[in-house]
Amino acid sequence: MSEHSRRHEHEHFHYSEEDVQREVTELEGKSATAARIFDLRRIIGGLFVLYGVIVTITGITDSQAEIDKAQGININLWTGIGMLLLGIFFLVWLKLRPTPPPLPPEGVPEEEHRP
Repeated sequence: MSEHSRRHEHEHFHYSEEDVQREVTELEGKSATAARIFDLRRIIGGLFVLYGVIVTITGITDSQAEIDKAQGININLWTGIGMLLLGIFFLVWLKLRPTPPPLPPEGVPEEEHRP
């Protein structure tokens, strides 16, 4: 590709400062949404609740022979309940203290930063 054709290509993709600012604002919004969706508290809490339900059901349906293997303690039931409580703790924590939105870049007034 010659220098002239490269220069000609770049002329077709000229963006104004407003276009760039709008694109940056849109990407920041998507980034904040992704941060809230993939908050580790949500993932850990959800997994602990899911596995807690499974292990609790297993504990409820354990036979006496399986309980006797654990020296008379229904370990699946107690472990499942503990997992459920921990998962619920993480989800309540997420609800009470959500991920804060990102701060606007320095030097940009907040009115200009919001879409």
